[in-house]
Amino acid sequence: MKTFFMVKPDGVKRNIVGQVIDRVEQEGFKISKMKMMTISSELAEEHYGEHKDKPFFQDLVSFITSGPVVAMEVEGEDVVSEVRRIMGATNPSDADPGTIRADFATKLEENVVHGSDSEESAERELGLFFNN
Repeated sequence: MKTFFMVKPDGVKRNIVGQVIDRVEQEGFKISKMKMMTISSELAEEHYGEHKDKPFFQDLVSFITSGPVVAMEVEGEDVVSEVRRIMGATNPSDADPGTIRADFATKLEENVVHGSDSEESAERELGLFFNN
């Protein structure tokens, strides 16, 4: 099983990419593809397409295109749900201690990482970022 996982611009800017990746690898998952890139507005709008009618959509696009990200394909058993567990709740103040967001995120809008929320999303997002 595969999922899409990304360190967002705030994580890259703060030089914590290695620490974030270490969390995933320590749980036994394999990073099978990885690239650093700056996301175009077009890709960001497609990636966050399900939020296009929400008031925060433009803020999401602006943030994710504000600097480089590290995009990854991660493989392993139950990888979608397990990577979501390792990440922690979207809002860092709700994230369990020891999760990436509890330990590294500073606010809801800049929460360090993104991970696919379902197998369908994983397939779509991996296709967007890696042309699978």
